[in-house]
Amino acid sequence: MWCRRLAWLFKVPYQLRGSTRHRPLWLPCDRRTVPAAAARWHHTAPESLKCAWQLHGDHLELRYANTLMRFDFVWLRDHCRSASCYNAKTNQRSLDTASVDLGIKPKAVRVDETTLFLTWPDGHVTRYGLEWLVKNSYEGQKQQVMHPRILWNAEIYRQAQVPSVDCRSFLETDEGLKEFLQNFLLYGIAFVDNVTPTKEDTEILAERISLIRETIYGRMWYFTSDFSRGDTAYTKLALDRHTDTTYFQEPCGIQVFHCLKHEGTGGRTLLVDGFYAAEQVLRQAPDQFELLSKVPLKHEYVENVGDCHNHMIGVGPVLNVYPWNNELYLIRYNNYDRAVINTVPYDVVHRWYAAHRTLTTELRRPENELWVKLKPGKALFIDNWRVLHGREAFTGYRQLCGCYLTRDDVLNTARLLGLQA
Repeated sequence: MWCRRLAWLFKVPYQLRGSTRHRPLWLPCDRRTVPAAAARWHHTAPESLKCAWQLHGDHLELRYANTLMRFDFVWLRDHCRSASCYNAKTNQRSLDTASVDLGIKPKAVRVDETTLFLTWPDGHVTRYGLEWLVKNSYEGQKQQVMHPRILWNAEIYRQAQVPSVDCRSFLETDEGLKEFLQNFLLYGIAFVDNVTPTKEDTEILAERISLIRETIYGRMWYFTSDFSRGDTAYTKLALDRHTDTTYFQEPCGIQVFHCLKHEGTGGRTLLVDGFYAAEQVLRQAPDQFELLSKVPLKHEYVENVGDCHNHMIGVGPVLNVYPWNNELYLIRYNNYDRAVINTVPYDVVHRWYAAHRTLTTELRRPENELWVKLKPGKALFIDNWRVLHGREAFTGYRQLCGCYLTRDDVLNTARLLGLQA
């Protein structure tokens, strides 16, 4: 059953089909009210180049601001912003969606220079600003970017000379916090300088932008090479680039690292913009990008060390995209934790390996590697949904502390400061 669904997924393109039951008949925006059931309209208003509209049997077509939009009648009734349908104080819907007749049609439609008016069979009038419709239509969303970003390799990031934010400014001023978050949103990494090298001060830093996400590793953790956990990270070995907690159903959104002490050599941190690498795959081999975004895999963490007994499984594709605009929002890449590939049929798995090899080649290009030496006082925040991290082998005693943050809270903080997130 699953194999048949997967085969269908790769053969049938995703598309929206509008109704073809009626021959298109465009009307320019004017102030006249036209019965919705009319098969033909007559009007005298001069034609508008900016806005025109047309009724079909089950939807309204509207052309405005160079965007052709299609609105299902139920959608138009469901999203009414009148006082009886929507609470403007709480920004919540009051209308019971399940009570809307699925066969509903407007009794009359009117469009002026700025507003669409719909009169429903019960006499209720719905008003939509045309700009609001452009912003909130499927076609409008398809043209927009949810999260503006600057994709980078090592040279691009160095030339940008992205500044670190001083700890005091970060903690005590909105300006410092906003600068930090803007850097983080654009590049997927950001630094805070002059942090007191203790776990307690790092915790205060993290809580400035988010709730701390407690996991099987605890709330705030110390990180040494004592192999106290069943994970390669708790050794002195080099770690290849990866994202964390791929074995969670929802991988942790942000990771905080702060090196408290290192008495030895090596141990530089490796950072790679996974979205930059994925963009190269999309340009060179779009069919492979699509495969990596559709094939679900299992990632697994099995631990039996001391009192720690865990068996975590997370399922998802390597690349996760918004289906309406193909915008990448999450990369799940960890060769250490990928489980047995038993969710992919024979005729797909070899193509998946080829696509994975293409992405891995991009991720491992030396020019894409940003190496950073973490030192006491310098805290690093990493977007774990975007930026892969690793490290070189080291000698001596090296202690880090850190935590995971809830992604929703970080983005919430950014939006409250006026940033697009």
